[in-house]
Amino acid sequence: MSLISLTRSLPFRSPLDCLAVLAALVWLTPAALAQEPATGAAPPMQVGVIEMQRQEVPRTVTLPGRAVAFEDVEIRPRVDGVVEEVVYKPGRPLKVGDPLYRIDDAAYRAEVAADAADLAKAEANLPVVQSAYERALKLEGNNYSAAQVDAARAELEEAKATLDAAQAALDYSRTQLSWTTIRSPIEGVPDISAVSVGDLVTAAQGDALTTVTRLDPIYVDMIETSARILSIRRQIEAGTLKMNDRLRARLVLETGQSYEGEGQLVTPGTSVATSTGTMSVRFRFDNPRRLILPGMFVRGEVTLGSVDAFLVPQRAAQRDSSGKLNAFVLAADDTAKKTALTEIGSTGNSWIVEDGIAPGDKLIVDGLKSMSDGQKVRPVTATLDENGLVQDAAPASSGAED
Repeated sequence: MSLISLTRSLPFRSPLDCLAVLAALVWLTPAALAQEPATGAAPPMQVGVIEMQRQEVPRTVTLPGRAVAFEDVEIRPRVDGVVEEVVYKPGRPLKVGDPLYRIDDAAYRAEVAADAADLAKAEANLPVVQSAYERALKLEGNNYSAAQVDAARAELEEAKATLDAAQAALDYSRTQLSWTTIRSPIEGVPDISAVSVGDLVTAAQGDALTTVTRLDPIYVDMIETSARILSIRRQIEAGTLKMNDRLRARLVLETGQSYEGEGQLVTPGTSVATSTGTMSVRFRFDNPRRLILPGMFVRGEVTLGSVDAFLVPQRAAQRDSSGKLNAFVLAADDTAKKTALTEIGSTGNSWIVEDGIAPGDKLIVDGLKSMSDGQKVRPVTATLDENGLVQDAAPASSGAED
């Protein structure tokens, strides 16, 4: 707005008043205007800060996992025959030895009877041959020659061998007869039957009649990268990671529900997959309610030990375009100082940080989206709840009331 327009907009009572205002504006030079205080500058942004201290932090890794049956048996017949009866009920738990199928056993009972007759014949013949040998042995040199004694001895040995063979044949035929009733070799839950009454089955056939699976306990194979395993070993060797006496593992199901009970390490992996760079670690979990089924995908949380580190709330740190974790700390002149963090994992709602901050540093926990390095801030002590959220800071104490 020009001076003339300004003077026209003001209510003057006389021309002398107008001249007086113009004279005053002439003395208001640009230098004088520059000395006026700036009244539109924004005040420092208020931010919440927390003081950082090292502490013993549980070192927990989260791994994807897949459930594997503790025992899983495909049932196949060991003898030929026609299925006479399907004894079991699918889904009903079985104990070791419970019957599953019965196969027509007429031919096998006849075989047992024939072998039993052969055994009886051999048993009856043995005493006769034994007596003949003993008689020949006593009369050797009188009525029996040495050749006759040797022949009697050979007949005795042959009779004993015939008896043993008959006994073995009878034992095997009885075993085959027992195989006509197919029983569960393990404790578990049977699947539906692939055959029905009247079907012809053969010994050691390729197709299974059914499957029996033991669900309690159950295995969980967790997948870990070889790179992380090397990192964990480095931390152990450096002394930064204190290992527990035993690994503790918990599960989170596909619904997000935490599974009750801890798992026990069965065996660590011994090889790395060339296609994925990962290895499998097997844990065993009790599964009395059969809540976990083979093939189910779960998430495992394995507690390795503890580390001496900082806990940085996840909301107080951000990753840059290279993936590096960064945060802001309060500098001595009340400015925000950007710092790069070295994190080794997470627990709960916090990052586990080894380096990048020092004990006593005040970490800025909010206002990060609009903050820049070196920006002036007004710190206020903040607190975090159990979910890692910043609680409302107490209002700063004001001066004397107006």
